[in-house]
Amino acid sequence: MTALRMRARDFLSEEELITVRQRVTWKGVAMIAHAWALIIAAIALVVWWPNPLTYLLAVLIIGSRQLGLAILMHDGAHGCLSPNEKTNLFLSQWFCAYPVFAETRAYRRYHLQHHARTQQEDDPDLILSAPFPITRLSYRRKFWRDLTGQTGYQQRKAQLLNALGPAEWPLRKRAAHFWEKLGPQCLVNAIMFAGLAAAGLWWAYPLLWLVPLLTWQMVITRIRNIAEHAVVPDSSDPLRNTRTTHANFLERLFIAPYHVNYHLEHHLLFYIPCYNLPRVHELLSQSPMAARMETQPNYLAVLRLATAKPNREDRPGQLASSQRRARAGQAVGGDQKAGGF
Repeated sequence: MTALRMRARDFLSEEELITVRQRVTWKGVAMIAHAWALIIAAIALVVWWPNPLTYLLAVLIIGSRQLGLAILMHDGAHGCLSPNEKTNLFLSQWFCAYPVFAETRAYRRYHLQHHARTQQEDDPDLILSAPFPITRLSYRRKFWRDLTGQTGYQQRKAQLLNALGPAEWPLRKRAAHFWEKLGPQCLVNAIMFAGLAAAGLWWAYPLLWLVPLLTWQMVITRIRNIAEHAVVPDSSDPLRNTRTTHANFLERLFIAPYHVNYHLEHHLLFYIPCYNLPRVHELLSQSPMAARMETQPNYLAVLRLATAKPNREDRPGQLASSQRRARAGQAVGGDQKAGGF
């Protein structure tokens, strides 16, 4: 199957296209600064008023901004943080990707294939959407693994083992391979730890950086992956093989930062900076194509669609069996991949 193609000028005028594709360095810097300002403010809140409620709030905010940094790295992978490629890559790598143990150039190579082959058999992200719809019980198991850090731990373990390379390699080769795969990421995180330690807050790195990274960031990454391509109406139609999900203030704060919810618009015009996607959505909504666009009113509506498969295993007489399978960890599928966008 081959996906249909749409040209930008099929739904935008030349003037509109020129406006929305403008890439402004200060806007990219401002969005990165916004993410880090919220992270620092959340840490300061716990330092100033340490209690379980402020800690929980901080984990939710920091986890969402860690996803936000990944989203801004994604903008950098599309060259959208700055019109200057050196500046774009510098901002994307050192302030977005490396702090969350990612890498822009490797992500770009993989991600452009997703754009070229969206929802087709050779889409590298198809594994993220293909299993849906699933049962609510299956999603609850996945949610619990994400929330308790099991998913994050397995992903980071696999990343570390890959960076270390085969045990039979000589030490020098393994060290060079580790630096290539994970060196700058570890360096940036070491600087973060050292800065917090110098401020007398060494504990904030494990509790207010690693915990959100391994827990809430995993929860909302899965929700974002589901919203973008799961249970879409038509895998070959660019207006219906991805989705825009409307997000209110709380959803933007805790689940979908930096306009990541405008995924349909991003796929139509993947070179548009994320801060211009709302304008693209407005223009599309006023066009004859509006009726075809796959949209949902909120993330809860998407999760209802994605968990619509009947819980047959939970019928009377089968519940005990499903509980045994859950305890045995036999339903782990789909946790190793956190790509998308």
